[in-house]
Amino acid sequence: MFGWIRHFVGGRRRETFGAAHVRVIRAKFDSAQTTPDNRRHWANADALSADAAANREVRRTLRNRARYEVANNSYARGIVLTLANDVIGTGPRLQMLTDSAETNRTVEREFIAWAKAVGLPEKLRTMRMARAQDGEAFGILFTNDRLLSPVKLDLKLVEADQVTTPDLSPMATANAVDGILFDAFGNPQEYHVLKNHPGGGRVAFSRDYDRVPADSMIHWFRADRPGQSRGLPDIMPALPLFADQRDFTLSVVKAARSAADISLVMKTTAPPGGESAEVEKGAALEIELDRNTAIFAPEGWEPTQIKAEQPATTYDMFQRTLLNEIARCLNMPYNIAACNSSGYNYASGRLDHQTYYKSIRVEQGHCEAVVLDRILWAWLAEAANVFGLGDLEDVSHQWFWDGHEHVDPAKEASAQAQRLSSNTTTLAIEYARQGLDWEEQLRQRAKEVALMNELGLSPAQAQPAQPQPTKDNPDEGDPQDEEDGRAAA
Repeated sequence: MFGWIRHFVGGRRRETFGAAHVRVIRAKFDSAQTTPDNRRHWANADALSADAAANREVRRTLRNRARYEVANNSYARGIVLTLANDVIGTGPRLQMLTDSAETNRTVEREFIAWAKAVGLPEKLRTMRMARAQDGEAFGILFTNDRLLSPVKLDLKLVEADQVTTPDLSPMATANAVDGILFDAFGNPQEYHVLKNHPGGGRVAFSRDYDRVPADSMIHWFRADRPGQSRGLPDIMPALPLFADQRDFTLSVVKAARSAADISLVMKTTAPPGGESAEVEKGAALEIELDRNTAIFAPEGWEPTQIKAEQPATTYDMFQRTLLNEIARCLNMPYNIAACNSSGYNYASGRLDHQTYYKSIRVEQGHCEAVVLDRILWAWLAEAANVFGLGDLEDVSHQWFWDGHEHVDPAKEASAQAQRLSSNTTTLAIEYARQGLDWEEQLRQRAKEVALMNELGLSPAQAQPAQPQPTKDNPDEGDPQDEEDGRAAA
């Protein structure tokens, strides 16, 4: 009996799954189908490489449009400025981590003085703004003998328009992208920088360019695709939205202005050709109105007031939604992009800021690796001889950035104390959150404590005076007042 069953099942299996009866299942993806409904939407999709898609003409068009929008759109300008200020702030601060405390202090002190002499924080903010609207920032390291610093290293910024190869043919070698020459392993060898800006109005355009070694060039951009050699504007996806925002705003203003310019509209109930004699003579076509007076229209005519229907109730909603979408490509929350937190409470503000601050930390880490470390190596190469530092084999270091102020300092201080008491953090980490060097702060605190002991002051006496309640504002200085305000919002 079991043999018969095995024979039956085996025979069925061979008949069903035999080579002659194999059935191929073809799976389909809806997004891969081209239909009459989505044909026009996907018409511009292509299979170009990263460098081919971002060719010279495409990058120039995007740069020009992004610059125009940033120059003329208040929101675009504010977003780019805010991004540069939040990423760079007052500038990075260097902390050396070598075994020699004297070397650390010398390098830190002299690097801060040099950074102030060359205006490094300002140049870094300019580079971040250029990356946002141009897609990339370029800086050339060179020797400036007129620099008021023992170290003559300087940083010269050039616009992306100048980094190009004017004689690069369409059939150029694969190791060359517009303005950049690569070696066989994909490492930049040299950059081609035009001697004058192609858009310069006073100087005639010249095709002459300088060949800048890769060791002297800093190229800061975000590679969104593998193999991408040149950058695209960070605000590129938002450019059409900026245009829609401005057009909609101007349309609303024009509609409201048109309604405000017309005081009255005269409409008649008379049949065609039955107008009064005054109207036929043109006597009642224009009526001057006085305040607190009654108007008697000609026979058969009735005055009607124009109603201003702009801006509509959907105007504010449209602006908020559009601005939120614009800022999304920069990981920036709405209240920072709009500089308006009226619709936020404490929890939602903190939640939105977490994503934004994480993006800022990523940006700062990228800046350290691509820009700051390159500048530090070049500076140390010259400073070692100037200050007699010798051969620095150990150049361990870290960068500090401006900290982000907490919305509720009391709660943050309490949480900080708990982390320190539970050994889940260190003073170095907590000071780094504020953009401070823990060693410098402890030395400063030691000086303050020593001076307080010398003057016979207790720590409580040395604290800044707190605001005291007044007759006009009895709640001034009360920490609960700030909490109540957030709760009410």
